[in-house]
Amino acid sequence: MHHRSLLSAACASIALSGALMAAAPALAQVPPAPVPAAPAAPNAFTYQDMISANRLGDPQVSPDGRYVVYSVTTTDVAANSRSGSLWILDLNAPDQAPRRLAISDQKANTARWGGDGNLYFLSDKSGSSQVWRVASPTAAAVQVTDLPTDVNAYRVSPTGDKVAVSLAVYPNAADLNASVAHGKEVAEQKTSGQVYDRMFVRHWDTWSDHTQNHLFVQSIGRDGRATGTPAWVTKGFDGDTPSKPFGDESEFVFTPAGDSIVFSARVAGHSEPWSTNFDLFKTNGLTGDGQFTNLTEDNLAWDTGPVFSPDGKTLAYRAMARPGFEADRYQIVLMDVTTGQKRQIAANWDRSADTLQWSRDGRTLYTTAGDVGSTKLFSIDVGNGTVVPLTGAGHVSAFQQTPSGFVFAQDSLREPGDLYFKTFRGREMPRRLTNANPSFAQKAFGEYEQFNFPGWNNETVHGYVIKPVGYVEGQKYPVAFLIHGGPQGSFGDGWSYRWNPETYAGAGYAVVMIDFHGSTGYGQAFTDAISQHWGDRPLEDLQKGWAAAQAKYSFLDGQNACALGASYGGYMINWIAGNWPDGFKCLVNHDGVFDTFGMGYSSEELWFTEWEYGGTPWENPAGYQKFNPANHVQNWKTPMLVVQGDRDFRIPTAQGLSTFTALQRRGIDSRLIVFPNENHWVLKPANSLQWHNEVFGWLNKYLAPAK
Repeated sequence: MHHRSLLSAACASIALSGALMAAAPALAQVPPAPVPAAPAAPNAFTYQDMISANRLGDPQVSPDGRYVVYSVTTTDVAANSRSGSLWILDLNAPDQAPRRLAISDQKANTARWGGDGNLYFLSDKSGSSQVWRVASPTAAAVQVTDLPTDVNAYRVSPTGDKVAVSLAVYPNAADLNASVAHGKEVAEQKTSGQVYDRMFVRHWDTWSDHTQNHLFVQSIGRDGRATGTPAWVTKGFDGDTPSKPFGDESEFVFTPAGDSIVFSARVAGHSEPWSTNFDLFKTNGLTGDGQFTNLTEDNLAWDTGPVFSPDGKTLAYRAMARPGFEADRYQIVLMDVTTGQKRQIAANWDRSADTLQWSRDGRTLYTTAGDVGSTKLFSIDVGNGTVVPLTGAGHVSAFQQTPSGFVFAQDSLREPGDLYFKTFRGREMPRRLTNANPSFAQKAFGEYEQFNFPGWNNETVHGYVIKPVGYVEGQKYPVAFLIHGGPQGSFGDGWSYRWNPETYAGAGYAVVMIDFHGSTGYGQAFTDAISQHWGDRPLEDLQKGWAAAQAKYSFLDGQNACALGASYGGYMINWIAGNWPDGFKCLVNHDGVFDTFGMGYSSEELWFTEWEYGGTPWENPAGYQKFNPANHVQNWKTPMLVVQGDRDFRIPTAQGLSTFTALQRRGIDSRLIVFPNENHWVLKPANSLQWHNEVFGWLNKYLAPAK
């Protein structure tokens, strides 16, 4: 399910837990790699290739614009493990190859340049995750912080003389040392019962341990080491910063003078699971006196991502307008630091802005946003709000400025992420800077194109069709019909390490994906259309899109297709089973909703169900039952593979078990795979391989080869 402040794979074979093996030993068998639906084309891209691929990201450009440091995650298939490293590229020497930084041997990660030109990073070389730095790419590393608990996020002040760190602490402890001592007492307790007086009891994939993420500040001495007792600057605030589970340092920032911090957070209280009211708070200096100024008290919806202009006079941030709706459009707000006056810019731009960056002259803001199947980099004139796209097709996942242009990470349906460069105004094609997966140049990928058709309410809906690798004119191919989650998400022109459509094309399947009403990147009204309409408008789009694709692309074998989906996509699989039972030969449901009414009492982020179904279950029971797959089981007849992560607290295990129970009780051919150590996503290399073996085995069991 969707989370805007949110949402990996690799290899080997792993059995389920002993208890599950005892209960269902047949399910612990990992099938061999399935036979492709069509004869494999030479060098076809496969899911094994995807699992073992290198993953590049997090580009960081030095203050002088000369260097870019980025991360590369590699997978050791045999060892069932992944490891990260940091690489550096000299932008002034384009002919030089990137080189791996020696600090990678210290498990360096989260590299950030300070304004003083030092490169800071996190490392657990000392036994816990702490802040380190190097004065130059070749210098010896110096440990900056030496705190008694892990640093989970950090920022260096603009002047380089302070560091702010986020630590998980017990909020009622007297100080940091008392928090650590209490943690030791808890660990040594012989009892195991956990006591809760308020929610969250569990969130995403973790049971609450009663700690919160809080900010501490230390001074940095001339020797580069943090000194003095850490100041607990958010002491007395009841909430997390960064937010859980996916928050990072973009949610807090030093003021330009470095004398206080602005942070985004939600007051926990007793309403946290059903509130999206994140505000921007400013600390009263850095002493930790428990006094905070709420800068966005007037907005009861989500405010986040504070960034100060180069002259320090303006604070830009992103704000939603509707309380309780996590998929609302992020609008861009500018606040005058002196007067507190606020104004929106680009208010008529019907896209949702992601992370913001100021231009060096303070006249422009840069951001990324979904746009008709792509995710583009945009410039926004601060004065008049004019929005200009700077990139085209593909998916820009991160960007940084240089004196002459941008370094950005971009991927697409057929290419994983790499770094590119383009000038600010240049019309030239972006220049490729890295090649994280050189072996992919020899791999064959399916050709794809975007199409559109009139969907619900006769409104234009877009989708993608991918030809199978080794496509032969005149043949008809079995189809993998992929349905995205969210539901406010998109299956667009971007790479995925979990649901990668090119892996299906590599196995001989054609692929169809529809961005039904509710998808992002097509305007907020299009996104809004799915709320309280989970089962009618999207289903109409899927049915019309499937018909339109078959009419347009003669190589699609419409009687030889399987529909697959996860999260909301898994919900839709269950809904299709009862409301479109003759549409497909088989179904695959990953962590999908079975009982929408039960979700209102069991999912952790209750704001989601309450917005999507129109209130609480007792206020609007009809809204929870209107599109409830559990009410249509009597119509089920299509074979279904069901996958469930046992640590998925977003869509709890009972949903997957209920789906499988309904299938078995109906006598429908079905198979259940439970991953005890996975959450809403299957991330571990061995589990990813098992997941793909099972899914492709299921498709090959029911779909006939190309003819």
